[in-house]
Amino acid sequence: MIFFITLHIYISHRCKGMKIIRTLIYSLYLLTLPIGAIARTTVDGAIDKDSQRSDSIVANYLKGTGIEITDNNSVKLLMSGHDKFVDMFECIRNAKSFVHLEYFNFRNDSIAGLLFNILTQKANEGVEVRALYDDFGNWSNNQPIKKAQHDSINNLGVKLVKFDPLKFPYVNHIIPRDHRKIVVVDGKVAYTGGMNVADYYIEGIEGIGPWRDMHMRIEGPAVNELHRIFATIWEDVTEEKIEGHKYFPQHIGNKGNKRVAIVDRAPKVSNGSIRNLFASMLDNAKHNVRIINPYFVPTHKVRKALKRAIDRGVNVEIMLSAKSDIALTPDAAFYVANNLEKRGAKVYVFNGGFHHTKAMWVDDTFCTIGSSNMDSRSLRCDYEVNTVIFNRETIDELNCMFETDMENSDLLTRDYWKKRSTWKKFTSWFGNLLTPVL
Repeated sequence: MIFFITLHIYISHRCKGMKIIRTLIYSLYLLTLPIGAIARTTVDGAIDKDSQRSDSIVANYLKGTGIEITDNNSVKLLMSGHDKFVDMFECIRNAKSFVHLEYFNFRNDSIAGLLFNILTQKANEGVEVRALYDDFGNWSNNQPIKKAQHDSINNLGVKLVKFDPLKFPYVNHIIPRDHRKIVVVDGKVAYTGGMNVADYYIEGIEGIGPWRDMHMRIEGPAVNELHRIFATIWEDVTEEKIEGHKYFPQHIGNKGNKRVAIVDRAPKVSNGSIRNLFASMLDNAKHNVRIINPYFVPTHKVRKALKRAIDRGVNVEIMLSAKSDIALTPDAAFYVANNLEKRGAKVYVFNGGFHHTKAMWVDDTFCTIGSSNMDSRSLRCDYEVNTVIFNRETIDELNCMFETDMENSDLLTRDYWKKRSTWKKFTSWFGNLLTPVL
């Protein structure tokens, strides 16, 4: 074995063009190794993916696409609207320099009213407050912010702007929309996840029940990554630049032990970023995958990756909600999930309200949580942001939540599907046909 290695090194040094000879010698060297070692090594000396952990492969993939992975972050999961707003409002109250907010919508209700009261107070104290919301998102909820309220908030010192205001003929303003949820306070703390600003995150919705969702509080260098996303869209909308040490401070010391990547989707800039992330996570899963997503109608690429994972013997578990806030898309989700169940996935139907959480985790080692649904609108059209967390403690929290919610869920089986009405089966089938535009 030593002879072959020495000969290989000698020829590599003396005859750099002799690739065929080097390959033959390396092949002879491999014959001297145990079978297990051959299985873990490729001809060019690289390590086979089969011997690498899925989190390492996906981390390398993200780095290869130019996405920065930062260490020493703190990530606190906020698993209810109450937890999010209590934590975030207190953080904003303590702001010293600036508060920046980017949301799909602020519902015109008590919780948004309280937020704008706090923001107005901070603006009166000299804190810079910038807030952006999507105009389509605003009018898509049943209690939108109207012009008089918008202007009043601006007059009180809060710089409140609309992303892509709706104008005649309206239809050309439907796509793309800004579906992100980002808050940055003093460049030190960031909040992101799946929740907008509305009281139903605390009170639930009549006829549906509690609204389950997830947000995160992040401290550490990943805050700057989220803030750059906000700064970019703010400049696009207002032409005001946000830059410099004041807004992007250096994060010194350990805020925590979590590795974090921020994956942004911006139309015409990073179109495939999140669907490629989902596909990479699924394609590299070795043991298990768990998914919670309210509008589970994956694009073709993600759906294929799900099928490949199941076919490899990966334990794929998916949680859907029995009730939803919209029509058709949830029915299509049941059609997709039923087909995956036939293939070998386990599908749980959550009965404890509406699970609006958008999370996927793999092999009990890493996860992604964010604003992106598993539908064409999120993955092909809108502005979205997802956080990837490489940390087992975070996964333990997610597993605890999932397993608790399993107790309040039914398995989607063939018998369960048969009990669905003919009309529901039809709308599920029909909705699936429309998944490229849902």
